[in-house]
Amino acid sequence: MSITSRGSITARRARLVAAAVVVVAVGLAVATRVVGLPGALADPAGDAMYAALVYLVLACCAPRARWWLVAALAFGACAAVEVAQLTGVPALLVAQWSPLRYVLGTTFAAPDLVAYAVGAAGAGVVDRLSPARRPPG
Repeated sequence: MSITSRGSITARRARLVAAAVVVVAVGLAVATRVVGLPGALADPAGDAMYAALVYLVLACCAPRARWWLVAALAFGACAAVEVAQLTGVPALLVAQWSPLRYVLGTTFAAPDLVAYAVGAAGAGVVDRLSPARRPPG
């Protein structure tokens, strides 16, 4: 059972596991910024981790949803934020409060969509295959 599949795993346990993984994912994202990845890998890796984090947040909110549906919704949310950057609204909001840069970004980049797809799908597959999320017994 994955944290997002229907079955004998409880919603509460699924939420706790997803929340714990969120903390780990944020820690890894911060670590990659501190350590620094080579230039060509840094941006796509960060975008993929962003999509994986969105997947985990959605999995916390809907622990019984199918993993593939959560992955599709995570990609859709990331893509919507990316496309919104074409309007200039995120840049205006970031100018008002700079921490929004980490959520909304400011500049559209089509390759980011590929990284989001990889991150959301990767998180879904890991969720689906993870034995840590199977109920005991």
